[in-house]
Amino acid sequence: MKRCRPLLGTFVEVTVPEENSEAAINCAFSEIEKVQNLMSFHDPHSMLSKINRRAHLGPVKVDAWTAQILTIAQDIHAHSGGLFNCGVGHRLIASGLLPNTLNFHQHDFGGIEDLYFIDQETVRSLRPLCLDLGGIAKGFAVDVAINVLIKEGIDSGIVNAGGDLRVIGDLPQTIYLRNPQAPSQLFEIGTLSNGAIATSGLYFSARDKHSSHIIHPFKKTAFDNEELCLESYSILANECVYADALTKVLALSQNQHHPCFAHYSAQAIRISA
Repeated sequence: MKRCRPLLGTFVEVTVPEENSEAAINCAFSEIEKVQNLMSFHDPHSMLSKINRRAHLGPVKVDAWTAQILTIAQDIHAHSGGLFNCGVGHRLIASGLLPNTLNFHQHDFGGIEDLYFIDQETVRSLRPLCLDLGGIAKGFAVDVAINVLIKEGIDSGIVNAGGDLRVIGDLPQTIYLRNPQAPSQLFEIGTLSNGAIATSGLYFSARDKHSSHIIHPFKKTAFDNEELCLESYSILANECVYADALTKVLALSQNQHHPCFAHYSAQAIRISA
């Protein structure tokens, strides 16, 4: 049984072998929608928007999921040497890739490293923030959906959010990646069971002449190198939240053996045209 819905800025598919699993699939979609509502940069009422507006002014109470993803983002930031930093929303706004929900010209924005926890459910920032969780929230939502399926008694299935994919069960699932030079073409790279894979690339940006969505936190310019636009960056990991975030570390470092991959028991796959 397969169901698909537009969520997280893409199409999300939930596939399970069991018939009569509609209730479990609906629960999975419901949890994904909750993640979207909490962590959307586009929604001025989301928890993320509240943090961006208020955290530098005083303490902000956050829900458990937002606290969890912020903690993971900080941990990956530390182990990647700062390459993964979701505090680049203002630069994505300047590139026209995010809506201008903040008057960012009035601020000198900090990064995820400037956010700190007062307690388990309260955060504050040392500097104004323009966090964008687009590089990690999709993977987190996939994991949330998988956890729901498991709780509902589903022991085999797939959740695929626009290429951020996690498989549960021992039955191997064939995995396809896009040809960076011709993104409409897919090729098989092998099979996956009980694991996750996520892929990032700039081939659509190059094709559609859009600005790069992969921002180097240490450089003033985004990726615009034609060679990089013809590559894809995939990460295999146990959980999709880590696979999703670490694709940016691979793209930015150009190093398939970056130490943080071993730290998270992840494997990097870099494919060129």
